[in-house]
Amino acid sequence: QVQLVESGGGLVQAGGSLRLSCAASGRTMSNYAMGWFRQAPGKEREFVARISRSGGSTDYADSVKGRFTISKDNAKNTMYLQMNSLKPEDTAVYYCQARARYSTFDYWGQGTQVTVSS
Repeated sequence: QVQLVESGGGLVQAGGSLRLSCAASGRTMSNYAMGWFRQAPGKEREFVARISRSGGSTDYADSVKGRFTISKDNAKNTMYLQMNSLKPEDTAVYYCQARARYSTFDYWGQGTQVTVSS
């Protein structure tokens, strides 16, 4: 099992930046492909970004491409989401997700709130 804890959320003005962190414990992060998802009030959880087990491959939702950067430091067992040029529509609870190779089971963190004011 792996436990995931997000941090770094907060309130920021439009155009500002935040960096989210996801710390993993229980298993080494290099065994897991990982991602960020978000859920705004009244909406379903949606994909934001994903990164491969090695960190060498990334993918982004069109809505964040060019503004957000996902990365992971397997030595520190931590994944990051650098968010720049934030918009009010980025307001949501952001969740960290992990999936082991050959598995269909997802681990989730508890979420961290990001609020972007206009």
